[in-house]
Amino acid sequence: MNLTLHVWRQPDARSPGRFVTYRATDISPHMSFLEMLDVVNERLVEKGEDAIAFDHDCREGICGACGIVINGRPHGPRPRTTTCQLHMRFFENEDTIVLEPWRAGAFPVVKDLIVDRSAFDRIVAAGGFITAPTGSAPDANAIPIPKEDAELAMDAAACIGCGACVAACPNASATLFVAAKVSHLANLPQGQPERWDRVLAMTAQADAEQFGGCTNHGECEAACPKAIGVQFIAQMNADYLRASLRRGRRSTRAEGAAGGG
Repeated sequence: MNLTLHVWRQPDARSPGRFVTYRATDISPHMSFLEMLDVVNERLVEKGEDAIAFDHDCREGICGACGIVINGRPHGPRPRTTTCQLHMRFFENEDTIVLEPWRAGAFPVVKDLIVDRSAFDRIVAAGGFITAPTGSAPDANAIPIPKEDAELAMDAAACIGCGACVAACPNASATLFVAAKVSHLANLPQGQPERWDRVLAMTAQADAEQFGGCTNHGECEAACPKAIGVQFIAQMNADYLRASLRRGRRSTRAEGAAGGG
C-alpha cells in the first residue's frame, strides 16, 4: 500500500514547527504503525535527510512510551490500542495520514513527535512511598483483600502513563492519569497510611505542572488505550474532599493546642 504522510517536524521546544509531506510506498498491511515509520526513516536516512523522531520502547502496548496523534486522535483510530499496536491494515491504500505530537503546554516538544512527559514522573514522585515493614517479603496472602477491591485497584494500575488522556482533553487535563495513580493505592490496605496526604500532594503537583482542569468531557476515557474509567476521577475527588477536611481539622486542633499552651 502507498500512503501520504503529513508529519509535524520541529527541531526543539524553542523553534517553530511545520508539517512536512512524505510518501510512504510499498508498505505492508501487516506492519505496525511504528514499523511503517521505521521504513520511512530508513529511506530518509538513505537520502541524507533527518529521520522523523518518535518515542518508542517495548512496542507491545505495555510501557506507554509511544504516543502520536494520528488524524486528530491520540494513538489513532482503533479504540483501546496504543500507537505501537496499531497496524497498517486498518488504513486504506492512498490514505492521507496526519501525524502530530501530544498537544499540551505541560508536554513541551522535544523534537518532532516526541514530547517531554516528565511532568507525569514528578506527579508520581509527589505521591511518595507506602509505609511497609522492612525485612523479608511478606507472604502473598498475609493481608486479606476483598476481590472487588483487588480488581478495582488493578483496573487503576493498568494506566501506562502514555499521556493520551492529556492529548485528547480540550483542557489538556491530567486528571484521569492522576486519578488512576491515586486510586490504585487508595483501594489497597497498603496504601491507607498515606492515603490522604497522597491525594493532596499529587493533585497539587499536577496543578504546579500547569495541566488544565477537568470539565467532564470524557475524551480521556475514550482515548485511553487501557480503558481507565472516569469513575476513578470521582473517587479521587471524594478522597480529595475528605483529605482537605481532615487536614483542616488537624490544623484547628494544632492551633487550639498552641493557644492552650
